[in-house]
Amino acid sequence: MPQSLRRPKERISVLVITGDNMTSELLRNAFAHSRKGFAVETMTGSSQSIIGGLATRKPDVALISEELQDGPRAGVRVLQNLQSSHGTPAIMLLQDSKPEGVVTAFRGGARGIFYRTHSLKALSKCIRVVHKGQIWASNEDLEHLISALTQTKQLQINNPEGMPLLTRREEEVVHLVADGLKNREIAQQLKVKEHSIRNYIYRIFEKLGVSSRVELILYVFSHREGHK
Repeated sequence: MPQSLRRPKERISVLVITGDNMTSELLRNAFAHSRKGFAVETMTGSSQSIIGGLATRKPDVALISEELQDGPRAGVRVLQNLQSSHGTPAIMLLQDSKPEGVVTAFRGGARGIFYRTHSLKALSKCIRVVHKGQIWASNEDLEHLISALTQTKQLQINNPEGMPLLTRREEEVVHLVADGLKNREIAQQLKVKEHSIRNYIYRIFEKLGVSSRVELILYVFSHREGHK
């Protein structure tokens, strides 16, 4: 196809949320010097002020700093609010790989972890991966998650009477989530409304005792391993 007739690639809109202007500018410049394909907007401040401004923004992916102006874990509050109100795929920007920070981020709904110590050249790849519905996590991150899961109550697939906890439709939703599909895509495949998928996922979380899509995906993989 001639170059002039090629359709331009759709840009990924990214909302960068940090606690200081220096970090925002550093990340904005990282995008500016990377390959084109991103539309970047930044928000800086406390968790309360940022949450108040989220209603008018609908990014494809959010990059949220763990530390905001009102505390070292204030970013998690923004993450949780973003997930409950918008369901936007989010990446948490952490200072280092400590188990508590990693587990808290994923339980809050993060789809990826990126560290300040990592090369900013990898940031565009991280965002593209999360935008596609996949998880961005290192082996060390996954070890922290698996350790946290094994220290909590064992995930149950049957009730005390031995009956399956999940309905057939809920099982379908679980496996589509594990395949990396977003709620909208799952709804299209199952030919139901998107809000129905959100309701299914809420019930699945309650039944299996998980609190995020990442924990649900780990549950599916561990269950598969157990049946090999």
